[in-house]
This record gives sequence, C-alpha cells and structure tokens, in this order.
Amino acid sequence: MYITCLDLEGVLVPEIWIAFAEATGIPELKKTTRDEPDYDKLMKYRINILKEHGLGLKEIQNTIAKIDPLPGAKEFLDELRSFTQAIILSDTFEQFASPLMKKLGLPTIFCNTLEVSPSGEITGYKMRCEKSKYTTVKALQSCGFETIASGDSFNDLGMIQASKAGFLFRTTDKIKADYPQYPAFTEYSELLNAIKKVVEK
Repeated sequence: MYITCLDLEGVLVPEIWIAFAEATGIPELKKTTRDEPDYDKLMKYRINILKEHGLGLKEIQNTIAKIDPLPGAKEFLDELRSFTQAIILSDTFEQFASPLMKKLGLPTIFCNTLEVSPSGEITGYKMRCEKSKYTTVKALQSCGFETIASGDSFNDLGMIQASKAGFLFRTTDKIKADYPQYPAFTEYSELLNAIKKVVEK
C-alpha cells in the first residue's frame, strides 16, 4: 500500500511566514526553508525578530485566519485521497495548522509544537522528532508502506530521496538545478497524474 507524503506551505497553502511578513511590514520574516536549509537557525532567527517587535502567537494566528488554501489545493487533495492514502508532513506548528486543515477537508497532518508563554510570546519550539519528514517516511516504510513524497523546499529533500517516488512541486530554480533527477511540476494536475502512475504500476 502507498502513502503519499506532502509538504504543506508552498504546496497546499501559501507560506505562513511570508503572509505574516506582508501583514506586519517586516520583510526579514519572509525568509523560509527555501532560503535557509538549517531549520533551527531559521526558527531562532524568526523568534528573535518577533521578540524585537513585541509580536506573539495571537498576531500570527490573526494572519492565518485570513489565509486560504492555494487555488485547486483542496480539489487536488480530495482527488488524491480517492485513490491513495495521504499525510501532510510539515515543519509548521499545530498552533498554526489547525484552521488551515479545516479549509482543506481535515487531512491528516504531522507537525511540530510551539512553546508559548502565558503572555502569548513564542519562546521556542519542539520538533516532533529529529529530521521529522525523513524520519516519518522511514517509519512508515518500516510498517510496510511504500511512500511517495512531494515538496518544494530544502527540508523536503530527505523524504523525497527516501521514498519510492519523489516529486518537486513549485520549487526554486536552484533546487531544480541541484536535483534534476526529481521531476518538477507546477500544476496540481501534473502532480496528480505522476502520483497516479506510481500507484497504478
């Protein structure tokens, strides 16, 4: 049996931190995992900027409430789940993801947790496990599943490389150039067809 593992931000929903950067007028918060491969470094950088500006979880959640899935994302997920299991593997946080999952038809998501003080200040974060996407794919394989994976950023490459089939989706020119062995798509219909071909083999 196959399980398709999908990234969330940039694949199914807009990048949350970019939306928040635009809402607050803080361009430094536009940096994402497409730009910084070291996730711990990226999160410490973000948390420091939030602290400097006196911003916390509530302000980010207010922005997230206005975010809708990317056009066609829910339809893509509905069609995908009609012929294979699907899990979203994301380095986002449960405090961010919940309202977005409702808009996507409540798919299963594995993500991380923010550490938040009683005042609402984001003080840190807790990863679900080390190298969470790669580790989860390997765990699914140990249970007897074949995995298919797709994402757009540096932190998706581990799960893509470890899977039976891997696809890049709406990624950067640099990642496409550095990993030419993985088909790169920009349309949901292309990704859906590629996954379907693997499942039906």
